[in-house]
Amino acid sequence: MKIDKILITVIFSGLIVHSFALDNTDAVIIGHVVSRGEHIPFVNIYLEDTNYGTTTDVTGHYMMVDLPEGEFVLVARMVGYKIQKKPVTLKAGETIEVNFELEEDVLRVGEVVVTGTKTFKRQTESAVIVNVLDSKTIKSVAAQTVSEALNFQPGLRMEVDCQTCNYTQLRMNGLGGAYSQILVNNRAVFSPLTGLYGLEQLPSEMVERIEVVRGGASALYGSSAIGGTVNIITRMPQRNSYEITSNNSVIEGGAADFNLNGTLTALSQRRNAGVALYTSHRQRDLYDHNGDNFSEMPALSNNSFGLNSFFKLDANQELQFNFSSMHEYRYGGEMVDGPAFLARQSEERTHDVLMGGADYEITSEDYRTSFVLYTAGQYTKRKHFTGIVPDNPAELQEYNNNPPYGNSENYTLQVGAQLNHTVQDFIKGNNTLTFGTEYVVDDVYDVIETYNYLIDQNSRNIGAFVQSDWEITRKTTLLAGIRADKHNFVDNLIVNPRISLLFKPDINTQLRASWSTGFRAPQAFDADMHIAFSGGGIQTISLADDLKEERSQSLSASMNWDKPTEKHIYGFTLEGFYTRLNDAFILEEVGRDANGNSLMEKRNGGLSNVYGATFEARANYNRNFQIEAGITWQKSQYEEQVEWSEQQPGVKEYLRTPDTYGYYTVTWTPGNRFSAALSGIYTGTMLVPHYGLASDAGTPEQDLLDNTPEFLEMNLKLGYIFNMRRLDSSIELFGGISNMLNHFQNDFDTGKNRDSAYIYGPAKPRTFFLGLRIFN
Repeated sequence: MKIDKILITVIFSGLIVHSFALDNTDAVIIGHVVSRGEHIPFVNIYLEDTNYGTTTDVTGHYMMVDLPEGEFVLVARMVGYKIQKKPVTLKAGETIEVNFELEEDVLRVGEVVVTGTKTFKRQTESAVIVNVLDSKTIKSVAAQTVSEALNFQPGLRMEVDCQTCNYTQLRMNGLGGAYSQILVNNRAVFSPLTGLYGLEQLPSEMVERIEVVRGGASALYGSSAIGGTVNIITRMPQRNSYEITSNNSVIEGGAADFNLNGTLTALSQRRNAGVALYTSHRQRDLYDHNGDNFSEMPALSNNSFGLNSFFKLDANQELQFNFSSMHEYRYGGEMVDGPAFLARQSEERTHDVLMGGADYEITSEDYRTSFVLYTAGQYTKRKHFTGIVPDNPAELQEYNNNPPYGNSENYTLQVGAQLNHTVQDFIKGNNTLTFGTEYVVDDVYDVIETYNYLIDQNSRNIGAFVQSDWEITRKTTLLAGIRADKHNFVDNLIVNPRISLLFKPDINTQLRASWSTGFRAPQAFDADMHIAFSGGGIQTISLADDLKEERSQSLSASMNWDKPTEKHIYGFTLEGFYTRLNDAFILEEVGRDANGNSLMEKRNGGLSNVYGATFEARANYNRNFQIEAGITWQKSQYEEQVEWSEQQPGVKEYLRTPDTYGYYTVTWTPGNRFSAALSGIYTGTMLVPHYGLASDAGTPEQDLLDNTPEFLEMNLKLGYIFNMRRLDSSIELFGGISNMLNHFQNDFDTGKNRDSAYIYGPAKPRTFFLGLRIFN
C-alpha cells in the first residue's frame, strides 16, 4: 500500500515584533515573600501585562531595577500558593519596598483551568465541572505514568485489556476508551493507534497538571468527546530549577522495574522566554504471576525526551512550542530468549513516536480580545509481531517460513484558529464569545500479511464552533455553544449544541446543570486495532459494511460545596449523569476463519443508556493533613442483547464495566521534611467474557461470562527531605508499597492457548519501591 507523504508548512503572517530599548529610569522595587513566618525562594514576581519580572532568591528576597514609570499591578505567584497582587506607582529615581505574605492554596479549588470552555477560567467560575490532578498529587500516589495517575479522579477508571501486551484504555462514566477525548496541551494529537499504549508511555514527570471534564464535550472538541475529555498539560517553566528522580521497584516474585526521570526549567532574566526539558528512561522485566512461563506483565524498555517553551514577543504576543520523542520496546508472552516467532505465543512491539505543536497568541491592548493560531501533530512508526505457534506440523512449517510480523505507520495533524472577545455590559454582565475552526487528519496503515490483516484508514474532519460564556450576574453564568463537523466517513454535516448553567447561591456553593449532544465517527479506534489471542488462535475486529455514526445526548447536574475556616477546609461534590447513545457501536462474534481464528464485527446495536452518580469529598486540616475520596455508582445497558459469543446467550449489560468504583488519598505532612501518603483504588464486580478451547486444560471448556470479584488496591508512600543549603538543593528519600494487600487476579488462563483478553482488576500485584529525588 502506497502512503501519501504530506508536507505542511504553517506560515504565521502579519506578525510585527515590537523591539525597543528603554532608558535607565532607576525605578526600583525591592522586597521579600513569606508564608507562615518563613521566607519562600523562587517565587515569581512580575508587573502584570508586561515583560518585567524576576524571582525571589534562596533567602526569599527580590529586586527589580530600571522599571518603566507609571501605575502597575505587582504580582507574586508560586505553585501551591494563592496568587497575590498589589498596585504600585513607579517614578524615575525612586525605590519602593513591596513585601508579600502568601497563603497556601490548600485544596486548589479555585485553580485556573482551560479544558471546560477553551478559555482560561477559575474552577469555581466555570459552568462546566473541571477536575484537576496536579503534580503534587501525582507524586504522592507514586504514579510513574499518566495511566497510573488517572485512577485518582472521580468517574475515571484505567483498565488493562490484554494479558500479553497489557494495552490499556481509559473509561469515563461507564463508557469505553474510544468515547474519551485525550488532549495533550489542549490539542487532539492522540490518534486511535497511539491510544492503545499512549497513556502508559507518557511519564508522569512531564506533567504539570491533568484537567478532566466528564460528560459530553463534542460541542467544543468534535468526534469521540462523548464520555469526557482529559487534557494533559505538560510542564511550563516558572523558575530556574532542576529535578532528578530515580524510582526502583520490585514486583511480587522478583521482577524489577527501574525508572529514571529528569527535568530542567530555565527562564530568561526578563521572564519573557523559557524552556522546560524532560527526559525519562524505564526498564521493566517480564512478570509471570501463575508460574506457566508466560508473562502477565510484559517487558518494557522506554526512552523519552521532550521540551515545552514559550516566547513573549512583546506585551501582547506570545509563541509556545512543545515537542517530544519516545522510543519503546515491549514484549510479552512465553518467557524465552531469541526472536519473538520462536516463542509458542508472544506479542512484540517497537514504537517510535514524535509529537509536537505550536501556538501563537496575540492579545489586544485592553486584553478583551485574543486570537490564537495553532498546529499540533504526531507521527508513529511501529514494528510488531503477534503470533501463536500451530500444533499441526505442516502449519508449523508454514508459520516458521512466514511468521506474522507487521508494520504500522500513523500520522495525525491538527491546525486551527480561535478568536475570543469579551463584550462588557452585554445586556447584563460580561459575555466572552469564542469562535473557532480546526481541521484534523489522521492516517493509519497497519498490516500483517500472514493474517491477511489490513487497516488502511484516512479520516478527515473539519469543524467550526461558536460559544457564549455569559456571566449574567456574579451568581449566574450561562454557557452555550454549538459546533458543526464534516467528517469524511459521515455523509451529512453533524451539528452538536451544548448548554450549561452555573448558579452560586452563596460564596461556598456552586450548582450546575448541563445538556449536550455528541457523535462518534464510524471508524476503527484503539481497541479495534488490537489483535487478541483466543480459543487457540487470534481474534480480530472488522467494521460492518453498513456501519454508521453513533449519536449521543448527555445530561448532568451537580452541586459543589466548600467551606473554609481559619485552620481547615472541607467540601464535597455530588453529580448525576445520563448519556443515551443512538445506533451504539457493539462487538459481536460472527464466526471463525479457515484457521479457526475468532472473527468479531463492530456493528450498530440500537439504543444504549448509561446513567449514575459520582460523589467526591475533600478536607484539609491545618495545612498538614488532607483527605480526598470519590466513588461512582453507575449502570450501563443496551436496550437489545449483544451476542458476544456464538456459544452463549447475549446480554444487555456493558461488559468489563463495574457498577461501582472509586478512589481515596490521605496525605500527612507535619512539617517541611516528612510526608506520608496512603491511597487506594476500589473496583467493583463486573462481567468479563472468557473464551475457551475445549481441548486445552489451560482454558475453559467453552466460552463463559464470568462475574469477577471486587478489588481494593491500597498503596503507601513515605518520604523525608534533607536540605543542602550550600548547594541550594534538597534530597528526598522515599519508599513504599503498591497494592499492599496483593489484590490481584488469580485465575489467569495458562499456556499458549490462553484467552489474553481475560484480564481484570489492578494492573500489577504487590510492589515494593524505593527512590531518590534531587531538586532545588
